[in-house]
Amino acid sequence: MTSWKERLAERTDPELTREIDAYQQQLELRKQGKIEDNLFQETRLRRGVYGQRYDNGQRHDGIAQRTLGFPCGDLRKGPETLWDAPGMMRIKIPFGELSPERLEVLSDLAEEYSDAVCHVTTRQDIQLHYVHIEDTPDLMRRLAAVGITSREACGNSVRNITACHKAGCCRGETFDVTPYARAAMRFLLGHQDTQDFGRKFKVTFSGCAGDACGLTSLHDLGYIAKLDEQGRRGFAVYVGGGLGPVPYQAKLFDEFVPEEQILPLAQAISRVFARYGEKKNRGRARMKFLVHKWGIEDFRAEVIKELEQLPEDPAWTAFLEEVAAYGEQPAKPGEALGPTDDALFEAWRASNTYRQRQSGYAIAMATLPLGDFTSQQGRQLADIARRYNGGHIRGTVDQNIVLRWVSEADLPALHADLQAIGLGQAGAGTITDVTSCPGTDTCKLGIASSRGLAAELSERLAAKSEQLDPKVRELQIKVSGCFNSCGQHHIADLGFYGVSRKMEGTTVPHFRAVLGARRENNAHEYGQTIGAIPSRRVPEFVDRLTSLYLEQREGEERFPDYIKRLGKKGLKPVLEEFSKVPPKALDRSYYTDWRDAREFNISDIGTGECAGAVISRIDFDLQEAERLHFEGQIALEEHDYRKADETAYAAMLEAAKALVRTQKPDVATDADTLVSEFRTRLYDSGLFQDRFAGGKFAQYLFRRHEDRDRAYREDDARHLLEETQLFIEAAYACQARLDEQPQRATGA
Repeated sequence: MTSWKERLAERTDPELTREIDAYQQQLELRKQGKIEDNLFQETRLRRGVYGQRYDNGQRHDGIAQRTLGFPCGDLRKGPETLWDAPGMMRIKIPFGELSPERLEVLSDLAEEYSDAVCHVTTRQDIQLHYVHIEDTPDLMRRLAAVGITSREACGNSVRNITACHKAGCCRGETFDVTPYARAAMRFLLGHQDTQDFGRKFKVTFSGCAGDACGLTSLHDLGYIAKLDEQGRRGFAVYVGGGLGPVPYQAKLFDEFVPEEQILPLAQAISRVFARYGEKKNRGRARMKFLVHKWGIEDFRAEVIKELEQLPEDPAWTAFLEEVAAYGEQPAKPGEALGPTDDALFEAWRASNTYRQRQSGYAIAMATLPLGDFTSQQGRQLADIARRYNGGHIRGTVDQNIVLRWVSEADLPALHADLQAIGLGQAGAGTITDVTSCPGTDTCKLGIASSRGLAAELSERLAAKSEQLDPKVRELQIKVSGCFNSCGQHHIADLGFYGVSRKMEGTTVPHFRAVLGARRENNAHEYGQTIGAIPSRRVPEFVDRLTSLYLEQREGEERFPDYIKRLGKKGLKPVLEEFSKVPPKALDRSYYTDWRDAREFNISDIGTGECAGAVISRIDFDLQEAERLHFEGQIALEEHDYRKADETAYAAMLEAAKALVRTQKPDVATDADTLVSEFRTRLYDSGLFQDRFAGGKFAQYLFRRHEDRDRAYREDDARHLLEETQLFIEAAYACQARLDEQPQRATGA
């Protein structure tokens, strides 16, 4: 049977193929016990292969903890994660850009390897759940064939770069940020200066300062499009924002950074974060804590100093030619559409379409309940996009999908087609369109059922949507399963995150209310934490609070202003009205969570993998040396002696580079320079000298490097592979000695 690697060889970027080959070899090394738990966990996280609830083999059925049977025995894919347990695959979709072909591949993968559901996240990613790790290499190959990678979708890396879904079509944007977001994605992906972070790093691009599409305020690095007085393109740059348990607003780094300087600035900021960011205390390791600790002035000064020291890189400006040439092309001429007598269509049109700045065109939004679409819906949506808009599709940070460049005259027919596949619901961006993270359905950290509550709220509110006052209909609800804010509850009018409370010795699901955020100006003000409400009563609380708002608002007072005016003291009565929990004997419904029949408990909460372990750059480099050695052994078995020899030599160079980088991070990677630097810094200095073997193992590298007339024979390749293994072991020993040096210095 032909493998996916063979079938897709001509359609896949060779670099992506090489990366996936390397990942597949890492799986084999892990199964052989040659990569330790934490290192392998961070390795797979950086490929988007994530843990999932119950993957420790334990599940509470509401009565007692039960052991789930998996055939893998003790084999694990992380410290507390069993090999055969289903996991999650996070797939990076930069700025949410999809196409019919990509939608079809994602739909096929969801059907063949997952549960036939694609989930759009608040970072415009696509997630598949219930995936077996052994399937991930094939899954990656099929994604790569349509230009998608899952590299650095998780772990301590640059996450998916987001941007406004209206970019290029927005009536209020300064200019289209799409080509800049794409350039930043390409530049930062796998960049050597982004590999040693203590935590994740999030980047976004916004076309304007006023709207909330880009959400610049909650990012580590945010760019807002701007023109200077001469009309030159550039960006206002913000740094140090972030949500999570303790949300921080991003600080203005520079009022205007010219377009040709945005990539070197990102590189310099990455270097400063990697060098000075917290590594031990995971709860303080995001860049927002570093910016807050130093203050924006000192942080800016350090970045500028770093910027001045950066070696010139042609990639900083190479993308500008693409910017000038970039532009989406509509499939057909745009034609205006006047009012119709179809009330259902007009309701959908009012909430789910946006008139583009290009005359006669609109953006149409397919509302995805809970951010999900099925494999069948994905394929049908791909067909619809081909027919109506030439395939211009994007995911949104509110977990929906938009079709751009739709002729307004086609909107009634498009709406009918979306209804036929179950994606024609009105109310996008309103109170019925509830955002939710996966919560206790699949997340190891989930406390309460965010999806259960979101579904309940959405269905109840949608049922009475026509009766809702417009001031209530325009509100937004966002729900997270815990305090980590993956559902972005801090930036909603009504936000909720899962907690629990003990009542008479029994655990009761609650949600803490976070109210009154201001999303305009890129989410410039987060909501106030008010108090906890039993999960069962949250829908009633929403009804009561919105009714009070309509009764008590002053003039045209907006909801955030109303919440701010009342404050915690003013909101206390309504909170108390819904906070009481009856004894279980009177009402057992309080003791279960939404859409989960089990009696509630928090025993299933596991260790999160959001960040993974902090793994230093040298650990990854030495692992890569090991992998190359493994690849060389395979080549030897296949009688490809030249490849075995050259791969073994490459492994020694990789190990040497790992050590040199501890002293010179920017070392050039050509063989002559690496060997010269290794000789000077590690060999001549005595650092690489083994107590018993002296410099013997270094001679293996020197001898192979100097052999310019190499003959590729079986025995020579076999001997070189053996020497390579000894050289890598010596590199590990040298790393240990280097690690001890600061401790000795401190002790002295």
